Amino acid sequence: MAETKNSYKFFENRDCEYFPCHKGLSDFNCLFCYCPMYRMENCPGSYKMIESGGRTIKSCLDCTFPHRPENYDKIMEVLKRNM
Repeated sequence: MAETKNSYKFFENRDCEYFPCHKGLSDFNCLFCYCPMYRMENCPGSYKMIESGGRTIKSCLDCTFPHRPENYDKIMEVLKRNM
């Protein structure tokens, strides 16, 4: 597990039926299971805009940004700027 000075920045739920919901991370932070930046246009993650059901939607399928322990502080800054 990733070493963090503050345990509130990281938790991993290996018992979740969807764990891991994204592949390729050794330390997987489940804290932002539902990404708080999903509806933001200036999201720093690697999302794509796709067509689905006749609409254009944001797809975060390949994005691991909120699940990387080192991005906690970056996410908090984005949220503060967008409040």
